[in-house]
Amino acid sequence: MSINKLEQVKIHIKKGDTVKILAGNSKNKTGKVLRVLPKTYRAIVEGFNIVTKHTKPSAGSPNGGIVKTEAPMHISNLMLVVNGTASRIGRKANENGKLQRFSKKSGEFIK
Repeated sequence: MSINKLEQVKIHIKKGDTVKILAGNSKNKTGKVLRVLPKTYRAIVEGFNIVTKHTKPSAGSPNGGIVKTEAPMHISNLMLVVNGTASRIGRKANENGKLQRFSKKSGEFIK
């Protein structure tokens, strides 16, 4: 997916959200979003999509070795969890006229 530099990407997930994983080895499990990468349309979820990286010795880690870290996963494979159930997300104006995320299943606004 190529994104024009001027085009702003609308992402339904933010840092700190609880999400359900829809595809892959961790399907149907929930986790917390640690970081969102809007340019690549990916997010890092705590404890999922673990990869092993071989690191060279450096000043930060003098011994180097094998490190396990979370890798980013595509946002299309994640669904926001609202009040314990996964729900699609929309945007509409709240009482102040500001756009805010809301759950399409329950209709309530999300923080």
